[in-house]
Amino acid sequence: MPVKITVNNNGSLRIEGDFGIFDAQGAEFGLAGRTAISLCRCGHSENKPFCDGSHARQGFASVCAARELPPIKQRA
Repeated sequence: MPVKITVNNNGSLRIEGDFGIFDAQGAEFGLAGRTAISLCRCGHSENKPFCDGSHARQGFASVCAARELPPIKQRA
C-alpha cells in the first residue's frame, strides 16, 4: 500500500501505509507493527514526535487545504 499522509484540521499528521520513522541520527523508531500513526503538529505532545491528543486541550488551530506547490527552481 502506498504511503498516505493526511493533514488533519486542528490536529495531527496521520500517516498510513508501509513506512518507517527515523530520528536525526538515522535510528528507526519501533512502531510495533503499526501501519498507521499520527505525528504531532502542535508541539505540545508529551510523546513527540507522536500525537497524544494535546492539540485538543491546547486549542491548536490550523486548517490546511490542498494546493499546488510552485515548480522547483533549478540551481545554477
